[in-house]
Amino acid sequence: MSENKGKTFFIDQTRCTACRGCQAACKQWKKLAADETVNTGSYQNPPDLNGHTFKLVRFNEVEVDGKLKWVFFPEQCRHCLEPPCKMMADAFIPGAIIQDEATGAVLYTEKTKDLDYQTIREACPYDIPRKEESTGLLTKCNMCIDRVRAGMLPACVKTCPTFTMHFGDRDEMLAIARARLAEVQKTSPAALLADSDLVRVLYLCEVHPSHYHHHMVADAGGATDRIGPFSRRALLAMRPLRMG
Repeated sequence: MSENKGKTFFIDQTRCTACRGCQAACKQWKKLAADETVNTGSYQNPPDLNGHTFKLVRFNEVEVDGKLKWVFFPEQCRHCLEPPCKMMADAFIPGAIIQDEATGAVLYTEKTKDLDYQTIREACPYDIPRKEESTGLLTKCNMCIDRVRAGMLPACVKTCPTFTMHFGDRDEMLAIARARLAEVQKTSPAALLADSDLVRVLYLCEVHPSHYHHHMVADAGGATDRIGPFSRRALLAMRPLRMG
C-alpha cells in the first residue's frame, strides 16, 4: 500500500484536556473489561496499557523553560506503515497479524495466541502489544475497523469533545496536521509531528516527545531506521525462518 493511502489519525495534543472520553469510549464500544481503580499518586488510571485497555491517557507534569506544565498523551497503537510486530509474527506464524489493505490498520487475529508474547511486544518500538490472560490473545487498538468499514469514525474520535482527535484519509490528515503544526510552532518552536513518516497515528507534540512518554517516538535519539530492539534489515532477514 502507498504510504499516502489508507486511513490516519491526527491527535493534536495541544488541545487534549485529559477528559479520558476517548479511553472510556474505546472500552464501551469494544465491550472491554473495566479496570479496578487504585491510587498510584497520579491521576492516570490504569497505570499502563493492558490486555483489555487499548487506549490510555497518560498524565505527566513536567518542567519546560523553568515552568511546570501538564502534558497529556492519549496513547494507542500507531498502526505503523511497515509494522514490525507483523514482520516478526510472519517469521513464525504468517497471518497471525495482518494489515488491512483498504485502511492500513494493523490487526491481530486469533492466531496471535500461538505467538510468543514477549517476542512480539519487544518488536514494537512503541511498546504497545499486550496479552489478555483470560484468552491468551495478543491485543491492542484495531482502529475500530468495524466502525470504519461501515463509514463511521473510530469511537475515540467520535467522542472527543475538544477536537484533539481527527481521522480520515491519510493525505487529508497529513495536510491538516502540517498546517496545525505550523500554527503551533509560532509560539512553541520545538513542536513536531512524532514519527509522521512511520505511522498512521500522527501526534502533535508541543514540547519534546520525552516529556509525554519514553515510548512517544520510536527512538528518543531521533534515528528512524531502528525498530525497537531490531532494525528493519534484521527483521526482514528473519523471514526465511518461518515455521509451519
